[in-house]
Amino acid sequence: MPHITGDTVSEIKTQAELRMQNAIEDLGRAMATIRTSRASIALLDPIKVNYYGTATPISQIATLAIPNSSLITIQPWDVSQIRAIEKAIMASNLGLNPANDGKLIRLAIPPLTQERRKELVKQLHNVVEKHRVSVRNVRRDANDAIKHLEKDKTISEDESKRGHDDIQKITNHSIEQMDKAALIKENEIMEIG
Repeated sequence: MPHITGDTVSEIKTQAELRMQNAIEDLGRAMATIRTSRASIALLDPIKVNYYGTATPISQIATLAIPNSSLITIQPWDVSQIRAIEKAIMASNLGLNPANDGKLIRLAIPPLTQERRKELVKQLHNVVEKHRVSVRNVRRDANDAIKHLEKDKTISEDESKRGHDDIQKITNHSIEQMDKAALIKENEIMEIG
């Protein structure tokens, strides 16, 4: 992403808030792909199927459904692609075994072992930390932009100080939102039954 620039502290804050919000949204998408004990279509988001030579998300070539909390069904629009979908699921790192009846693929979501839950929580923490670093990088860019305005005598020292304080507040709020979302996801992973 390009560095943050602006002619006023307000412009810089707006850009920083937008980029931090984007990091929070990206974290939400990343967390959705981490498995819990409940079935979720988002689990299949990172899986691409070789669809006539093009890597295509499963959701773009099949109807996905969750008939109950431990089952995902995949009904390809083109039945000839059932093997390719099955192959892509088995090649993924999800540990799911597709069952195919020729028209429909059933993905039973087995209960997680305690060891697997701990691995998933560790994976979650790594994803969250990566996004926290992203937010801190936005803070650094915004603070540099404010320092640049102060150095160019565009804003006063007091305005610079207030700007830095505001950026820190936005950063703290963003990281707090990430931590809350991560805690909810961690509880979902550790939930049994």
